[in-house]
Amino acid sequence: MDKKRLLIYSTVFLIMGLSNSVIPVLPEIAAGSFVSSGTLSYTLLFSGYFIGALLTMIPFGFMADLYDNMKIIVLAIALTFFAGMILTLTGNIYLLITARLIEGIACGAFFPPAYSILAGFHEKNQYIGEFNFLLNAGLAVGVLSSGFLAAWSIRGAIILFTGLSIIILAISASIMFTGKEPTKVRVKKISPSREARNVFSKLFNIKFIRIWITAFLIFGITGVMLAFYSEYSKDMLSKPELGIAIAILYASSMVTNIIVGRMNLRFKKMIVSGILLAAAGVIIAIKSPFIGFALIGIGSGTGMIGLPIAVSHMPFDKGLAMGIFNTYTYAGLAFMPIITGLFVNMGYPAVFILSAVFMVLSLFLKDGVKNEE
Repeated sequence: MDKKRLLIYSTVFLIMGLSNSVIPVLPEIAAGSFVSSGTLSYTLLFSGYFIGALLTMIPFGFMADLYDNMKIIVLAIALTFFAGMILTLTGNIYLLITARLIEGIACGAFFPPAYSILAGFHEKNQYIGEFNFLLNAGLAVGVLSSGFLAAWSIRGAIILFTGLSIIILAISASIMFTGKEPTKVRVKKISPSREARNVFSKLFNIKFIRIWITAFLIFGITGVMLAFYSEYSKDMLSKPELGIAIAILYASSMVTNIIVGRMNLRFKKMIVSGILLAAAGVIIAIKSPFIGFALIGIGSGTGMIGLPIAVSHMPFDKGLAMGIFNTYTYAGLAFMPIITGLFVNMGYPAVFILSAVFMVLSLFLKDGVKNEE
């Protein structure tokens, strides 16, 4: 396997695993820092990761176009290691929040150059599928290891992934110092106001808005289900059954990433299929959680292969394009539960149906991304 791909695959598993290893033990970590649930500090401890990622995806997208992509990926690994060390060693709430922000910044640094590199390969469908498989695997292993290792130490999974970050950082250093000469920095004069207008025009360009909205929705729908389904299903599913349903979402997405990534499908077909399957899964989950979550996983897994491939065909720098794409995905994860949560007084089924309707309506938007020949 190409060394760059090996490092990218290892790093996405690491970053996703560490980010999710915190979630199951968040109440215990907060309590150990004398922080109560519902307070601003508790909220920041949860959402600091998403804030850090949202704020840095586009800046690092610029950097991916200016500098050697591999150097930025190594920076992401180093930041992940640093965040893991803080999360492991301290109980100070301010340092813990800072660590979660650094985790998010590492995520923001990693995804634009990683997608840019993978989109440059001829076998990009397969490689992006494998990448998303390991992304979901990292999320699943992070959650599972956190639960299993909690009996040994509340921070057991955090320690595990921090240790893994040391290994991957050493491998990245080896690749950097034994590989080819690093790519020279592109000399480019940057006018802050001009670049700000450039980003704004691409963020809201009507020709690409369907891709951006779909990215927002397909990640956001997962956030909605994870945020509200446990409360909705409390009289329908036991806690172990709820865990199985969520695990089915991750597992079906992982299997889809591998299978669809090896199929010769055009990205527009993948995106449309992903939207329809995920929307159907949300509706079905109201009565049949296991089937519904499986379909959501299949739909999101399909869409999340087609979307970055579509973005790679946009007529501007790949780093910036991937930075904007990932900004929309994390915005969906962070804000779609908040938006749909405004309708909770209508009942959870209404929230789920509304989310599905949003997704289907995106099919009626037009985009200017040309399909493959």
